[in-house]
Amino acid sequence: YNGYPLRVGEMTLGDHLRPLGMGCWLVGKTHMRADKAGMERLGLSPDSVIGARQAECGFDIWVRDDGLWSEGPGGRYDPAESPYEAYLKARGYEGETPWADFANAALEDGKTASGWFLQNAGKPANIREEDSETPWLTGEAISFIEQAETPWCVHLSYIKPHWPYIVPAPYHAMFGPNQVLAANRSEAERVDPHPVYGEFMQTPVARAFSKEDVRTKVIATYMGLIKQADDQMGRLFTFLEETGRMDDTMIVITSDHGDYLGDHWLGEKDLFYEPSVKVPLIIYDPSEAADRTRGTTCDELVEAIDLAPTFIEIAGGTVPDHIIEGRSLLPLLHGQIPGQWREYAISEYDFSTSPICEKLGLAPRDARLFMVADKNWKFMHAEDGFRPMLFDLLNDPDELHDLGASADHGAVIALMQRRLADWSRRMSQRGTMSDAQILRNRGNATAKGILLGAESPGDADPKVAAFYEGKRRKNWRDTT
Repeated sequence: YNGYPLRVGEMTLGDHLRPLGMGCWLVGKTHMRADKAGMERLGLSPDSVIGARQAECGFDIWVRDDGLWSEGPGGRYDPAESPYEAYLKARGYEGETPWADFANAALEDGKTASGWFLQNAGKPANIREEDSETPWLTGEAISFIEQAETPWCVHLSYIKPHWPYIVPAPYHAMFGPNQVLAANRSEAERVDPHPVYGEFMQTPVARAFSKEDVRTKVIATYMGLIKQADDQMGRLFTFLEETGRMDDTMIVITSDHGDYLGDHWLGEKDLFYEPSVKVPLIIYDPSEAADRTRGTTCDELVEAIDLAPTFIEIAGGTVPDHIIEGRSLLPLLHGQIPGQWREYAISEYDFSTSPICEKLGLAPRDARLFMVADKNWKFMHAEDGFRPMLFDLLNDPDELHDLGASADHGAVIALMQRRLADWSRRMSQRGTMSDAQILRNRGNATAKGILLGAESPGDADPKVAAFYEGKRRKNWRDTT
């Protein structure tokens, strides 16, 4: 979860790629925190190379900016120093909080009109477009690539599109109400909903996006933010083409989650409806092997954890299946689809920091949700004895009819529960021994002199028995 420390010792993408000769760099946000207690216990200084990587989710840092520089009576949301705010100050933007006062606020009658307030969504941010967050970060990525002399993997992690919902001109006026799709929701969803879903529908952000005028205004702005991101990626791709790097650079465009923006009477990203969990995944592979699938789409079940093994293979490595749980996407990219790719996909969600836990009477460890989805059904499990949620994706692709309480669907629910149980029993903790190593070591104890159950030398391998039996030795029992 955002802001939760990553336990020291966890293998990161950088740990996998660097031994293969590929650097692993961050340009943008991670929203992770260092495991300071673990680092202190092991004597790791954040000023050392290893310590710095442990403190930064395994990345080397070109520029880290988590993009949420809000401030209130309780202090700053993020106590770190913002490189982006330093950039704005160097550009002449005044005050101590230019992120909030300019990049994420409009100007009305000479006063700030904050993007935190949804009523201001349609107004242009009071900033030169080229100084706003997305162009700034794109420039940083280009600067990194210009100086890079060895193979690299760059996590270019944009904060936008994201709240506060505000965008600079001309993007603030590019889209209007007539281009906003109708909300995917029904009044029936509000009648006796699943308890967890029902509480999420009562959060302030969900109630705000239940209002048609609010969602219409915000979505038009959200589309402007997406258009700006699209233009900036075009700027980056043009740079790659002009420098010849398009021929040897794999590009992956994806997201950590979606945003309901009023669908299912929700805001934000909670639960596992399609607007939240079905994120874009666009991959450009410059290799000739990918020509057979170039320009096509694939409907196989893919998880975010599949990216790490893909990058390991691209870097020339062998995927350590005792550590990496995902599957390389190269077979799909190269048109070599295995007979059985993935039967179902899994997603997890920890909502223990949400105030709805108090209303539901949930302890932090019980505030967890799990999704099991195949191409026909989507199943959601909530801890602490709640009934499940179930959606028929073939006949109800909009997920408007929850079948989790339907006696007619008991067999499907039981199947999904078995799948979740199977997944929860997976081997995920044997992080230092691969299956191949275990197979090589199987039976080695006997060859190294461990004899169990042998009644006599004749029951053992003669070569092993010879190490123990029949050697002439001095009698020490009668020695005084």
